[in-house]
Amino acid sequence: MGADETLRSLLGKTPVPEFATTARSAAPPLAEATVAIVTTAGLAHPGEVWADQSSEFRVFASDERELVLAHNSTNFDRTGWAADRNVAYPIDRLHEMAREGAIGAVAPRHLSFLGSTFELSAMRLDSGPRAARLLREDGVDVVLLTPV
Repeated sequence: MGADETLRSLLGKTPVPEFATTARSAAPPLAEATVAIVTTAGLAHPGEVWADQSSEFRVFASDERELVLAHNSTNFDRTGWAADRNVAYPIDRLHEMAREGAIGAVAPRHLSFLGSTFELSAMRLDSGPRAARLLREDGVDVVLLTPV
């Protein structure tokens, strides 16, 4: 048996969690939508420290620009971020899109999680729902995800 066949046979036995159906609604057309960014770049305010493996998130006002990249993977190339923060946090592009009418509005707040988190149950059951509530309170219709 080849490696691919072996892997496929083993994956077929992997338990898959069952999730309840989540209520959702259709988003308005992008030209009318309020858009927020959710990144896993581990962004922080200068001087803030992320706890290792944190499942929490940070909140940033739409006009904040003095953010630092705290993503702690040794495999992550920071060159793009150093050249243009919009690589991981495209806030300037969102504001341009709003001015051009491509999106309705830029959300007042945006979120960053730590991308190197392995404890996903806390995120699914606690910080994820809290983040979703915060974004809904801000009238967010669409989230731009930037996985880092």
